[in-house]
Amino acid sequence: MTLTVPPDYRPTEKEPFMNAKQQEYFRRKLLNWRGELLKESEETLETLQQEGGAQEPDLADRASTEMERSLELRTRDRARKLISKIDAALKRIEEGTYGYCEETGDPISLKRLEARPIATLSIEAQERHERMERTHRSD
Repeated sequence: MTLTVPPDYRPTEKEPFMNAKQQEYFRRKLLNWRGELLKESEETLETLQQEGGAQEPDLADRASTEMERSLELRTRDRARKLISKIDAALKRIEEGTYGYCEETGDPISLKRLEARPIATLSIEAQERHERMERTHRSD
């Protein structure tokens, strides 16, 4: 059974956390984001293939083209990693664990999930995690 969520629906704190409507809202949000990333990735791939191995006669132009290609490839790699995180979030929705902090098990705030639907940690756990990283990085 597919749940239909009105286009103007936004999850609120007044309803039960991660009810079916909220889960469907975030599932759609994640699927749309994933679709946009895949479309951008395909466009990037087409651009790179069209340019192919075209050699610029001017050294500065060649360097500029190589920099652009490098940036495109880095962007694609970031998108690929993001798609992987989106897939993991979609799997958590299926499993019923989406929206709950991996560290504490507490609900992740709806505001945080709106801003970062792939979040796996509550704000508090994320801040703790970042403090630990900074502490260990200075060693």
